[in-house]
Amino acid sequence: MGKRLVSVVSGCYNEEGNVVPLYERICKAFALVPHYDFEIVFIDNQSQDATVADIMGLCARDPRVKLIVNARNFGHVRSPYHALLQARGDAAICMAADLQDPPELIPEFLAAWEQGASVAAGVYERPPEGGLFGFARKLYYKIITGVSETPPVPAFTGFGLYDRRVVELLRQVGGPYPFVRGLVSELGLPITRIPFQKHKRAAGITKNNFLTLVDLSLLGLTSMSRAPIRFATLLGATMSALGFLVALVYLVAKLAFWDYFPLGQAPLLIGIFLFSSVQILIAGLIGEYIAALHQRAQNHPHVVELYRVNFEPASTLDPIVGPSRSPSAHEA
Repeated sequence: MGKRLVSVVSGCYNEEGNVVPLYERICKAFALVPHYDFEIVFIDNQSQDATVADIMGLCARDPRVKLIVNARNFGHVRSPYHALLQARGDAAICMAADLQDPPELIPEFLAAWEQGASVAAGVYERPPEGGLFGFARKLYYKIITGVSETPPVPAFTGFGLYDRRVVELLRQVGGPYPFVRGLVSELGLPITRIPFQKHKRAAGITKNNFLTLVDLSLLGLTSMSRAPIRFATLLGATMSALGFLVALVYLVAKLAFWDYFPLGQAPLLIGIFLFSSVQILIAGLIGEYIAALHQRAQNHPHVVELYRVNFEPASTLDPIVGPSRSPSAHEA
């Protein structure tokens, strides 16, 4: 019986100081489990440094290293998800290229898989956070856990092992922005949590900022539950009833005390601002769901590839969108 193949998938953007050490550490990790074969699938989001050149060097000396170069930067959600669908192994391991996800956990992931886990989720142990950011993070996880029928695994960022069956089920999900952390819980297949300490970035700077964190938070909330839209509906109905009641009280008071009840400017302004803010909140929540539906209706590809290296010419996996070609001299 031949060795089982494991695909390691890593998304890259300006990681010139990290991709080679990542490759070396992945090779060392698989040396501890010699009964497995492996491939490494890098997908580059149009890096502006030497990341592609470094990976091309790895591809030239090791055919197990494969490279997909995107036509443009398709973001931190779509790009690695597309690469995951290109993995041809019996299992796929997703990890960031910044070395904050330690490749040394690969043997533990494989051990959990051998024991029947469909997903081996790397759960990082975060040190206690203070301040407004820490409070907001804790509040968000409490909310999404409370409103979701199948809450996502806390502190799971996608780093982990996915069985081939899980990958094929994810392939059936429509829309360019899948929330993988939530989908693996939605599937209901066995998940093993493996704790680890997130390492500091070895080189380069983080690509996450406040806007990307907000984007991920809203994606997770709207993907995992209909509770926000229901809450908005109930809030709108409650405020409408309260507004009608206040208006009725003012009408009765005005009729009963016509000459002694002048129009109050303060109640008028308070009412306008109160109900306007509620309307804006509800419109924003509805807009998030409409935007999600709009994305699914468009059915855009996850990425458009510029070229790929070391892949088999006739792949039966997720098709390339656009022409596949070899890199030019200046790109190599």
